[in-house]
Amino acid sequence: MLKHLPHVLVFVVFLSACAAVTKQEPVTQSIATNPSEPVIVSELPVTDSTALSLVEQPRFEDGSFALTPGFYEAEFKSYCLEPGTPDPSRNDAYFLSAAGGGRKEYVETILRNSYDAPNIDQKHIQLLLWAVVSKKEFSKLPGDVQSTGRQLLNSKQIFELNGGMMGMVKTVATMIPSSGGNDIRKLFDIGTQSYEAYERIAVLREPSKISRPSFKLNQWYQHPEGYYLRYYPESYKKTRIQVYVPQNAQPLPDSSNFVMFDPASMVIAPANSNAQKLGIGAPVIEVVKSVIKIIGNEKRQPRQKEPTGRQKPIAGT
Repeated sequence: MLKHLPHVLVFVVFLSACAAVTKQEPVTQSIATNPSEPVIVSELPVTDSTALSLVEQPRFEDGSFALTPGFYEAEFKSYCLEPGTPDPSRNDAYFLSAAGGGRKEYVETILRNSYDAPNIDQKHIQLLLWAVVSKKEFSKLPGDVQSTGRQLLNSKQIFELNGGMMGMVKTVATMIPSSGGNDIRKLFDIGTQSYEAYERIAVLREPSKISRPSFKLNQWYQHPEGYYLRYYPESYKKTRIQVYVPQNAQPLPDSSNFVMFDPASMVIAPANSNAQKLGIGAPVIEVVKSVIKIIGNEKRQPRQKEPTGRQKPIAGT
């Protein structure tokens, strides 16, 4: 028996080492019944005190963040995309949601170009988004909302939002409740100037209805590109986002091992309630960082916005 003891000890040490390695890996639990539902991550090796600032990381040319393995967070301006639903609360767990139809192009362009327009009032951007998702013709919007649209959309998109191309705009609001959209359009029709009037219709001041209590506020969700996300909306106007990039995340081609994190392309939705769907805009606090150019990157389409003479991101710091 004693002569086999060294082999037994080696085997025990090997099992212990395997257990230790396994413990470091994210523990995932797929509860999805269809591809649009999230994959829950029950454990990640992070604590809030170790988070790095997202806004201090370098950017790609389109404004998305270039991340290496690590844990990051930042607060972003967010926008209501589903008029007639409750404001987010601390009970609403959020995850990444797909936005379909014609809405995605317009919304993503507005959100992405808002990064380069820090002087535009967030309320004006929100009014423009409400006009888009409620199918209101661009030419019938108030002057300040049209001015915002001309800064954030290109001429082709504005033409489409005026009903061009055989009513292209009809596909914009396929995911929007008709009651909220209709009421928003009525306010635009009568030329209401009060932002609060639009907000009262679009953002219900009532508790959301929790229908899936298994989804918890602090759960992580796995992104298809291999990193992990969780969202903490303070209200429809502001959302804190946390990102964890593991060592085995797939980097972009020609990107020096960076992973691309692009909040402007994201629509987030409640996983457990009927609260607002939200679009993610520019960071609440902007920090000028170096801009990384990727040659031959086919994953990201060119900006939709036509040149307007605005200052481009400055490389430096």
